[in-house]
Amino acid sequence: MTAPVERKKLTVPDIQSARGKRRLLMLTSYDYPMGLLADRAGIDIILVGDSVGMTTLGYDSTLPVTMDMMIHHARAVRRAVRYALLIGDMPFMSYQTTIGDAVFNAGRFLKEAECEAVKLEGGEEMCDKVHAMVQCGIPVMGHLGLTPQSMNRLGGFKMQGRDCSSAQRIIDDAKALEEAGAFSILLEAIPDRVARIITQRAGIPIIGIGAGPWVDGQLLIIHDLVGFFDRFQPRFSKKYCDLNKIILEALTSFKSEVEAGAFPAPEHCFTIKDEELAKIT
Repeated sequence: MTAPVERKKLTVPDIQSARGKRRLLMLTSYDYPMGLLADRAGIDIILVGDSVGMTTLGYDSTLPVTMDMMIHHARAVRRAVRYALLIGDMPFMSYQTTIGDAVFNAGRFLKEAECEAVKLEGGEEMCDKVHAMVQCGIPVMGHLGLTPQSMNRLGGFKMQGRDCSSAQRIIDDAKALEEAGAFSILLEAIPDRVARIITQRAGIPIIGIGAGPWVDGQLLIIHDLVGFFDRFQPRFSKKYCDLNKIILEALTSFKSEVEAGAFPAPEHCFTIKDEELAKIT
């Protein structure tokens, strides 16, 4: 019988070398339990996303999320993850101000949460920050297309790259990010044929979320994947189970059993010997 193959801790070079050989798997996680399950499932890249603001903290957008919040959640996921590449998501205004701020805050993910890379939104206008981070030894994943931190400028959570000029801008931004040193780029909510052009021209892995099948890998928000977010279901997401329904059924059963006196049953109780009980005054 063949012995099981020992899993290898994935690094940035591992992710880069996988391009063209196999499809990469990427999920978000925000806490220890989800991080543990994602890592056990064999996911290549786990992103501690600023989407935690919406999926876990109840905000209407990602904008209120702070660096301290992100470090808190990244630390929790780090305790669970042994094999996947762990990426920290730079929150709004943690890198848009100055190069110094950007490098300092990116460094916090590596120093305080032991992430192995960071992700940031934006194209050519962010390349000076990307270059500075990379020069300091911080691997960077870019993020183009629908960039949630720019929702006020974009007019909401809308597909990007619909016309020639906006599609060309995304293509040009992808090239600029690669030249600045990004090790990978995430494309969100753009036409699949635009994503295909970027992937064909790139020399680094291109990950998609709502970017079609011709990219190097796929990302989903874990709460969307398992049906654990009830506000909306993005068109590009697929619900593989309905965790909200499962949990609600369990909670309803608990309520019914407690009200009926069926829980706790004897097997759920601790006991004391009769002779010890007799000694109690």
